Amino acid sequence: MKRVFLPLLLAALVAPSLLFAASTTTTHRTAHRTHARVHESVTARRHIATLQHSQRVSGAHLTSASLTVHRAYIRHRRHHYYERFTASSFANSDLTAGDVTAGEDPVVRQAALDALGDMNGTVVAIDPSNGRILAMVNQKLALSGGAEPCSTIKLSVALAALDEGIITKDTPVNLGGSYHLNLTEALAHSNNAYFETLGRRLGFDRVRHYATEFGLGELAGYNIAGEQPGVYPDEPIAENLGGVGRMCSFGEGVSMTPLQLGALVASIANGGTLYYLQHPTTPAEALSMQPRIKRTLDIANILPEIQDGMQAAVKYGTARSLRANFNEFPVLGKTGTCSNDGTRFGWFASYADTQYGRIVAVFFLEGGRPTFGPKAAELTGVFYRDLWTSSYFAAKQAPETPDTAATPAVGAPQ
Repeated sequence: MKRVFLPLLLAALVAPSLLFAASTTTTHRTAHRTHARVHESVTARRHIATLQHSQRVSGAHLTSASLTVHRAYIRHRRHHYYERFTASSFANSDLTAGDVTAGEDPVVRQAALDALGDMNGTVVAIDPSNGRILAMVNQKLALSGGAEPCSTIKLSVALAALDEGIITKDTPVNLGGSYHLNLTEALAHSNNAYFETLGRRLGFDRVRHYATEFGLGELAGYNIAGEQPGVYPDEPIAENLGGVGRMCSFGEGVSMTPLQLGALVASIANGGTLYYLQHPTTPAEALSMQPRIKRTLDIANILPEIQDGMQAAVKYGTARSLRANFNEFPVLGKTGTCSNDGTRFGWFASYADTQYGRIVAVFFLEGGRPTFGPKAAELTGVFYRDLWTSSYFAAKQAPETPDTAATPAVGAPQ
């Protein structure tokens, strides 16, 4: 009888502590699940990890009001994540058929081809010092009417808010209760609530003014056969669809082309010159090409404010997948992920900041579930790695002599 009673007694003594531990674990897990904020990640786990990082950086504290906002966003993104996609992320034919390549840089084109592989998409590589398109893979798609820019629209919105003096990169923007976020972290993690707030503060008229000034809604190229201009609407989308806030976080209602995004990022890389993009069709045209300036953007003084966030996106944000393939020099960029009518879009626009000059790369993917912004960033890492292993950048720097000392290297910022 004693042998039976002793285990029962021990169980009775231990049970409360086990129940307490289980309760504590359950409480911890519940609290952990609630600490989430919206960005382009496709799982709640990534929402949680991102928010925890931002809280460590800013010391922010989530209130019940801001938690309600974030829960709503997470439900929305989960809905997006589980939607049914009908498009394929992989090409079932030669996407490069019909490409005009004689005037392109063969090393850059090969790197773009290798990086894109069998993914359904396009790659546009640009020399930001003069607007020359060095390579354009799948030209039919690159020159088409474009697609929703997803979160890459945030670059335009950030520049507008900085130029208007609404924010600096360190300004804490209130997103509900005592939860605040600055521009660097918002760009790094592509925080939608942040850019919706900026969009509402700017208003549609100012948002549209800057977007068109940066080249959206107009041809980006100079006499490039077959190029379409995309669309920037004359009025905001309906409020019940999100209004100007939704336009500034996802680019809803906007159709942007890879060339337009490439020209904008090239102007960020070169200090504010928006070039007409030129695509030489023969080696002779490439040699004789003269830069053509569309307009000069007065953004040089605010570029350091946005560049921190673009670099943070690659270091630890939505584009960190790039670093799995490449780490040799800094890369600054912005991802974008969204979908429309069963087709998912994945954008990544970036520039590589090397000691020999800069090069802009825009990867645009369309398809199903494997297609999203971080995947485009991953492929961009392959692109830069191939250029690096081909000694492309080093080859662009000629030995300095009295005759060449004043001539910048090809691709160098001017």
